[in-house]
Amino acid sequence: MRGQGKEFMENTKYRNLEKSDQVKKLPQPPLALPADEGKPIHDLPDPRDIKVNPVDLSDAITSRVSVRAYSETPLSLDELSYVLWSTQGVKEVTNRPATLRTVPSAGARHCFEAYVLVNRVDGLKPGLYRFLAIDHKLQEVDMSDDISERVTEGCFGQRFVLNSAITLILTAVRYRMMWRYTERGYRYMHIDAGHVMQNLYLCAEAINSGVCAIAAFYDDKINQTLRVDGEEQFTVYVGALGKKR
Repeated sequence: MRGQGKEFMENTKYRNLEKSDQVKKLPQPPLALPADEGKPIHDLPDPRDIKVNPVDLSDAITSRVSVRAYSETPLSLDELSYVLWSTQGVKEVTNRPATLRTVPSAGARHCFEAYVLVNRVDGLKPGLYRFLAIDHKLQEVDMSDDISERVTEGCFGQRFVLNSAITLILTAVRYRMMWRYTERGYRYMHIDAGHVMQNLYLCAEAINSGVCAIAAFYDDKINQTLRVDGEEQFTVYVGALGKKR
């Protein structure tokens, strides 16, 4: 097992890559996974109409810290919509085709599907949802009574996940990135995840909330909880968010 990180970095250097499927003129994968048939979909407030506290960027950067203790105050539906727009919002679908979003992504591949564990949001039943980014809607995934406990267990049992207002879970759809970048795409997935999480930290400052990013999770357990296969789609990053005490 030793040296696998070094081997990965070596094998994903440009000189060691094969031609991509894009270069081979193979069809581009869809920009997003389709909604699941038969599962309820919930509208979210239009992010263009949402008002949040004005925060100076320098102040947000300076005051940003990881927060693991949250108050019991719920998020409003407006605030949830704002958070999802700030982290995965689609500004435009181009003719390329590609999505232009509120976060940067290598080649505008935007390989992520975002899941949201809702614990405390006014007007929304607790449960696990998937964010349908192009439509800016939420679809129910698992509304079981124990879903928060199972997600928490998947995150090394870190109890602040259970106590968060929401926890954002980023999964990568492998081929969406690999189609263009082959094996080097694995690097870009994790770089792009950092872009998303930084936006989560910064937007939280505008809604009197705090965030703690989580890279410590049981891959197989959290993937199973999300009902993703762990190969073509898999979890790469998690972030808990809640109102500051």
